[in-house]
Amino acid sequence: MKEKLVVIVGPTAVGKTKLGIELAKRLHGEVISGDSMQIYKEMNIGTAKVTPEEMENVVHHLIDIKEPTDPFSVAEFQSLVKPLISKINAEGKLPLIVGGTGLYISSVLYDYNFPDVPSDLDYRQEMESFVDKFGVEKLHEKLKNIDPISYDTIHPNNYRRVIRALEVYHVTNKTIHDFQNEQSNESQYEVVVIGLTMERGLLYDRINTRVDWMIDEGLFSEAQSLYDRGVKNCQSVQAIGYKEIYEYIEGRVTKEVAIENLKQNSRRYAKRQLTWFRNKMDIQWYEMTESNFPEKFQEILKLIEESL
Repeated sequence: MKEKLVVIVGPTAVGKTKLGIELAKRLHGEVISGDSMQIYKEMNIGTAKVTPEEMENVVHHLIDIKEPTDPFSVAEFQSLVKPLISKINAEGKLPLIVGGTGLYISSVLYDYNFPDVPSDLDYRQEMESFVDKFGVEKLHEKLKNIDPISYDTIHPNNYRRVIRALEVYHVTNKTIHDFQNEQSNESQYEVVVIGLTMERGLLYDRINTRVDWMIDEGLFSEAQSLYDRGVKNCQSVQAIGYKEIYEYIEGRVTKEVAIENLKQNSRRYAKRQLTWFRNKMDIQWYEMTESNFPEKFQEILKLIEESL
């Protein structure tokens, strides 16, 4: 028999965290974070990390497991989550993956096999020399026609990932996403995938309000503390919520512009998330409003109880 699993996905600020906790309380479940940033310690406000109070005694996994200077990959996420799903099932509980990082979640659902593409050290050295001469933005532009998906999803400053994406194509004449598309589209789990969506204007208002809340809670101080500790040019601080504040800290933009950039980038990210989930996964969608949570919760609860 396949192991049971519930997955809750959707754009940022749509209400995934609250739904996951309420379902876990009713279904004797444990939450596995499906967010690529909440793994980092000391990055609480900018990642909208669930607080101990909000958890309401529901066990949460994969939160605060990495230092801000540590790298983290989809392959590592998969290697951590699969044993967790088995352990939670073996204990007679229900695992719920809750988060918005689509590639990470898909890697678990469809058991991606990551291509063991060998390195081309000469090519890699050539690209590193290119960075030294022309900068990370010019390197990033090389991805635009070769691998537009990686171009959209990898930040220019994360130049080692950019080089790896270029290297995979150079060696195999395939993009990383070509390899992903060759994977099975049948899940290895008995799974229900719940997607939360929201009318765009309302979602964008919630995103803007969340950013204002982050500022009030001390996001600038949190980012400054990381910066002062030397957390720079790391994967963690390329994320939305930190890269914009770093631009302010380094004197490249005003505080007002940093906040507006953060809001705009968060809205664009939400749009990309929705596009990913609609194109890549088989999802039961629920349209949320500010007032219909109790009604939708009962519908979702009924679906899960009837399906698993």
